[in-house]
Amino acid sequence: MVIATELCALSEYRIYPGNGKLMVRRDGKPVWLGSSKAYSLTVQRKKAAKLVWTQAWRRLHKKGLSETTLKKRTRRTNKVVRAIVGASLEEIRKKASQKPEFRTAQREAAMKEVKSRKTTNKDKSKGKGVTPSSGQHVKIPKHMGAQRGRRAGTQR
Repeated sequence: MVIATELCALSEYRIYPGNGKLMVRRDGKPVWLGSSKAYSLTVQRKKAAKLVWTQAWRRLHKKGLSETTLKKRTRRTNKVVRAIVGASLEEIRKKASQKPEFRTAQREAAMKEVKSRKTTNKDKSKGKGVTPSSGQHVKIPKHMGAQRGRRAGTQR
């Protein structure tokens, strides 16, 4: 046997025969309310979505949906390897496949080579000495040197 039930306009709970109230609004629309609590809150013009115990609030705050729907799976993005300026794709793959010990040895060799180059440059420059007459311009800060044709410390 099927029992005809109504839905409460506020809480959206089922109202079985013999329970609840039927309120007719000013515009003539019949509104079923399941309890005196629902009736009182409707007369006070309270919004169902702001009342925690109503179905409208639960729907708005995504409560109780875990049983019905599975969570959406997120796809992980695949990293695309592209050539960089100055290095082709094959060179990048070759470097990635090298063992870390080999790479550290290469790095150390390069550092030693750079250091030796610096020391040789230092030795060369020690003999010369930088002077203004040698063609290079020596930059003197404004607050240190004389300011051509102006009195120091005044603005005009």
